Amino acid sequence: MNNIKSTFSIKDLENLTGIKAHTIRIWEKRYDLLQPERTDTNIRCYSLGNLQKLLNISYLNNNGYKISKIASLDSMDIPNLVKEVAQNDQTNNHAIDTFKLAMLNFDQKLFYDTYEGLEKEKTFIDIFYQDFMPLLSQIGVLWQTDTITPAHEHFLTSLIRQKILINTEKIQSKNQVDTNKVFVLYLPDNEVHELGLMIINHEIIAKGHQSIFLGQSVPLHSLKDILGYYDDITFVSYFTVKPEKEDLKKYLNDFSDHLLTKTSVRLWIIGRMLNDIDRNQLPNQISPFDTIESLVKNL
Repeated sequence: MNNIKSTFSIKDLENLTGIKAHTIRIWEKRYDLLQPERTDTNIRCYSLGNLQKLLNISYLNNNGYKISKIASLDSMDIPNLVKEVAQNDQTNNHAIDTFKLAMLNFDQKLFYDTYEGLEKEKTFIDIFYQDFMPLLSQIGVLWQTDTITPAHEHFLTSLIRQKILINTEKIQSKNQVDTNKVFVLYLPDNEVHELGLMIINHEIIAKGHQSIFLGQSVPLHSLKDILGYYDDITFVSYFTVKPEKEDLKKYLNDFSDHLLTKTSVRLWIIGRMLNDIDRNQLPNQISPFDTIESLVKNL
């Protein structure tokens, strides 16, 4: 049975396109841009084709085309104009919208085709920062507003994870590694959001440093074993949902007490849970970062 989401509420369209529901209604009435169906209770219901058309209209509108001009075009001409504009567009909105459609349809081929198109013009790391990062930020909002399901998010993140792994392997096979300074990357107990940590791993390796990637849900006592192997260690962790707010201070203090026993051992932390800590009270040798880019500059 095919359960791919194929109908959308006007609120879904607002969340996916950024166009206010009020504006969508006006465009429908004034320009007949979309043709929604209606439920028995007279609620608008939009098809996937309506969504795709509205994404294209939004893209053209954001690139200076008046809605009256777009409305005068034949429906078949709108995608062609989008492709034409996208070729000279320095923003990433079109690619991001296409990735959204790939996610909604569970369409791997569309994801790969879009990525390969970007790859002709950009490096992998530029694609990650300029396209994947804004996309993931939007996906978080879409998930929170019930516009998409967890399955959509997992589908998309697994494809992005695949691209990170492939590109990390490419540089690992070419770069010489400086073993004097070692980075140990891990996520704390019950933390599974690893894309950010994976791109940090890629950046560390690209700069020629040794990186030991331990991955998800690593308890503190398991990190102690690393101390016996290396003198100069920088632990790196990404706190997206764990440790929870009430546990964060104790976690960092425990880390300091049990692992930061030498001045040559440090902990770098990043992630939205850092919003809940007083950075002035962090233990010595623990450094917080607001963005991946700011962390990478310190490598």
